[in-house]
Amino acid sequence: MGKQIINQRAYALDALRGYAIITMVLSATVVPDILPGWMYHTQTPPPGHAYNAALSGLTWVDLVFPFFLFAMGAAFPFSIGKRMDKGESKYRLIWDSLLRGLQLTFFAIFIQHFYPYVLSSPQDARSWGLALLAFALLFLMFMRIPLKLPAWIHTAIKLLAYGFAFWLMTHVDYAGGASWSLYSSNIIILLLANMAVFGSVLYIFTKNNPLARIAVLFCLMGLLLSSSVDGSWAQTLLNFSPFPWMYQFSYLKYLFIVIPGSFAGEYLASWMNKRNTAQSEGRDGDRKLSVFLLILSVTVIVLNLYFLYTRLLVANLLITAVLLLAGYFLLRKGAGFNRKLWRNLFYTGAYLLFLGLCFEAYEGGIKKDPPSYSYYFVTSGLAFLALLAFNIICDFYGYVRATKFLVMSGQNPMIAYVAGDLFIMPVFGLLGITPWLHFFSLNPCLGVLQGVVLTAVAVLVTMFFTRIRWFWRT
Repeated sequence: MGKQIINQRAYALDALRGYAIITMVLSATVVPDILPGWMYHTQTPPPGHAYNAALSGLTWVDLVFPFFLFAMGAAFPFSIGKRMDKGESKYRLIWDSLLRGLQLTFFAIFIQHFYPYVLSSPQDARSWGLALLAFALLFLMFMRIPLKLPAWIHTAIKLLAYGFAFWLMTHVDYAGGASWSLYSSNIIILLLANMAVFGSVLYIFTKNNPLARIAVLFCLMGLLLSSSVDGSWAQTLLNFSPFPWMYQFSYLKYLFIVIPGSFAGEYLASWMNKRNTAQSEGRDGDRKLSVFLLILSVTVIVLNLYFLYTRLLVANLLITAVLLLAGYFLLRKGAGFNRKLWRNLFYTGAYLLFLGLCFEAYEGGIKKDPPSYSYYFVTSGLAFLALLAFNIICDFYGYVRATKFLVMSGQNPMIAYVAGDLFIMPVFGLLGITPWLHFFSLNPCLGVLQGVVLTAVAVLVTMFFTRIRWFWRT
């Protein structure tokens, strides 16, 4: 067994975020069309990947985005909660949340305009060079320059970088004669920007009142359901936006994943406080329990992916219920900060998962797009179980070295997200490596290998910048 270590950081949360960003990159880099359907989003099956709203089910790719949203919510008690405990005003925290949302919105628009395939078709040296320039500019915009300079100089560098980036975005030529547009943005990052604002503000006002946090979700559910009625005020509210390129009321539906994540973060924060002050307590018993919980959590995740994708719904419900009951009886007795954390994570995750399965038939089955209520609850429940598994591996047993690629990627997710499109593929293009990638299209095994290789390179790039402490932050 690895040696248990005491640290001031929740490596499990970094690992979960890293898992989400790495699998996000992997899902985008495997060869399209030649792999089985469960290697892609359920609703965009091969061949062709045409969107089919009638399809329902869940694949590992469908878990990528909700896991990242969940990790964002779980970070609130660490980023916002600690600042509130130190006495920072709500107004300052709200302002910082708005600023973060604006920065992420700019990030979403900027990167979308500098993907090489957006700049030219076919891609050429100009598009690859501009992508690399954009990648370099992002360091000036989102990283604190590692030099001892007055604060105003750091601010001036950032503002100049933003100004030059905006000028560049509005003056370059795009493929097909297209022009730049505020409406052309990376939708994943734009959704994260909205969650960074609304999720943070909701947490700021409900940090000490978790019931109010839950109550807001019920009100949101009512609004979303009522908006389907033509002429209702809820529909009017849903369709209103002063800045439609930046905000849509419908984006708030992802709070059903972010807010449960905030509860997971509070469980982790409480556990860290007790772990760092408590003496050793029955760890032999915790080790035995941890093995069962690790196997149980991973099994529940894998089986739900299999049964929901294959639509074996009754089998999934029965087997999941048995496994969740087994976890309940394993955890119902015993004290200590480890067991309390595992109990909270497992029980909450089990409830949300079962709630999601109860909603499964509603809205035509579990769907990612448009997301169904089953999707919100099932993915949140599975995220709790994933966080539990990572807590056992990374924090309880201290397998930090073996999971370093996850942890370091999770600590620098913005770089990991764009490294492939704005750095690796442009470099490959300039070096003449890109044509050789056709070799991976010969069979499904090679198709997966392409994704593994490109993802591994992106992870290595991210780990390098994380190691030298060049973090992109908003």
